[in-house]
Formats: sequence, C-alpha cells, structure tokens
Amino acid sequence: MTNPASASTEQLATPEGVPYESWTEIDADLHDCPQPLANIVRSSRVMTARFDAPRVPFWKVPDDVDVIEDLPYADDSESVRGHRLDLYLPHDAVVRGGRTLPVYVDVHGGGFVYGYKELNRNFCTHLAERGFAVFSLSYRPAPQTDFIGQLRDVEQGLSWIRDHRHEYPIAQHGVWLTGDSAGACLAFFATAIEHASFVAQGFGVEASGVGVLGAALISGVYDMSPYIPAPGVAVRQVEDPTSILHALSQPFFGALADVPAAVCEVAAIAGNVALPPIFLNTSSDDFIQAETLSLAALLAAHGIDFELHDWKVAKGESLGHVFPICMTWLAESAAVLGMIHDFTYARL
Repeated sequence: MTNPASASTEQLATPEGVPYESWTEIDADLHDCPQPLANIVRSSRVMTARFDAPRVPFWKVPDDVDVIEDLPYADDSESVRGHRLDLYLPHDAVVRGGRTLPVYVDVHGGGFVYGYKELNRNFCTHLAERGFAVFSLSYRPAPQTDFIGQLRDVEQGLSWIRDHRHEYPIAQHGVWLTGDSAGACLAFFATAIEHASFVAQGFGVEASGVGVLGAALISGVYDMSPYIPAPGVAVRQVEDPTSILHALSQPFFGALADVPAAVCEVAAIAGNVALPPIFLNTSSDDFIQAETLSLAALLAAHGIDFELHDWKVAKGESLGHVFPICMTWLAESAAVLGMIHDFTYARL
C-alpha cells in the first residue's frame, strides 16, 4: 500500500484527470516548512484529497446558477491564491437585477491546512440555487499563515465585499456567514469580531463592518484551548497527539497564547458578545459532533437565537463530517440546505 506522505504529486488526480491542486495545496508551499511538520501537513492533505476524489464527479453547477470566478480581494492575489473569491448568483436574480438577494459568505474547511474556495463549489452552487448570492472565500492555508492570519484574510475578504457589493444584484446591507469544520471556526470568530470591538482588538484584527446578520455553521471545531501552547509547556498534551491540530499547536495556534481568554474562548464569547442568529448542523457519526453540541449548549445558556440539527444516523448508513457540503445530492443534505434557507429568510 502506498504511503500518502511519499506519493508523487503527479499521481494526485481524480479519475477524470482533474489535479487535486485545482482545489487545494499539496506541497508547493512546504519548501520552507520545517520537518516533521511538512510531512504531517502533506500527508493530511493527500489523505483528505483522496477521500474527496470519488465525490468530485458529482460536483455539478446547476443550470440556473451563474458563476463569477477569481475575484481578487487583496493586492497580492496574483501571487497569493488564498486571496481570491468566487460569486455564485441565481440566474433569475441576474435577470431581475434587484438589490434584495440575501448574501452568504462561505468559508471552506480543511483542518486549516487544506483547500481553497473551489473545494466548496458544490455546496455554494446549491445554496445559490435556493435563493442566495454566495461568495466563496479562499484564505491562506497553514503553514502560509497562522490562525490570526486566516482571520485577517476572512475580514479582508468581507471588506472587499462591503466595498464592491454595489456592483452586483445582491442585498446592499448585511451578509450571513457560513463555514464547515475549520471554516466554521473561522466564520464563528469572524462573527464575534464583527459584533464586539474587544474581540477584534484582542485578536489584532480589524472588523470589516460589512454587517454580519447571522451564521450557518456545519460540523465546526470551536474549542481551540487544547491546542494553544500553555505557558512554560512546549507542547500541550491532547487526546490525539497525532492530529493535525496538535501538530499545528506552536506554529499555527501559538499566537493565541498571548490573546486574552475572553477573546479566544468560546464560552467567554457566548457570554459576552451579542451574537446574531446561528444555525448549527452535525450528525451522530461526525467525529467532532461534541463541538457543535457544546456550542449549542452555550448559546442556549445565554439566550442567543440558534437552531440545532443533530442528525441521527441509521444502522448501516453514514453521513459523517460536513455531509451537506461535500455530498449535496443526499436527501439529508438537500434538507439541510432547505433548513438554512428557511432559517435565514425567517430572520431577514
């Protein structure tokens, strides 16, 4: 059996010949990354890409959705692929040319190391088909930057949308954020940044002021405390020391050791930030199901408007991690997309 960490990047393509590099970094950005971190990141990317590969043939753009690709949101977007975004629009909205279409901004997942905006193309097109303008936002994967750098990328993308939304037939006041897995984490903290100046200041990240009206978070990871290096401790002990998040403890989460707990702890944010409505989705076979349930409990304890969907998987079946994102053809995924529509439109 081939070791994913030693596989040639030339072999990494889908059965249709689409190179994995079309939606994720593999190792082009690892030349200056120290070992063994480079091997761990590369292995994680390869294994995740291979898991995604059988699904790629199902990633179809509906006929009634228009796509505007590779919009630059930073001056260095020609050399930094993470500084681009795509826009998905229902064709009917383009024809009508109004300014009322609700806007979602999607932040893809990938363990903070994997993926670009193309990874969530399937989800974004089908969300757009249900009556939303959807900006799909890339950001720099680790090790190109750390957690705070990724938050700055998200906020810079939101600032670009704030300044350019008048160019498109979409709502001109406010956006909703969505994200999955690591992207849900970034979307959650970006929401907090947009709603509390002390959070923005604590992270040293400037809020865009775009107006975040709410969020739809899919299978997120939210509690970063196990991975933040403790004072005087080189590496914090965690349940799974082989996890990619553990490997990223110092280089990616290290800067959070100097961030006040009231800024980077989920419980503190839930208790001190006037968060907007939040939609949560997970499943009983999601390996980080507990993260979503814990966040739901905190939101409930502080009277925050939220909706939780925890799918119970039948015997002999599976849904797994972020199923509405990567398998939109499932009946359960279609139901989640419909629920996001109803949750959002009920709060416009």
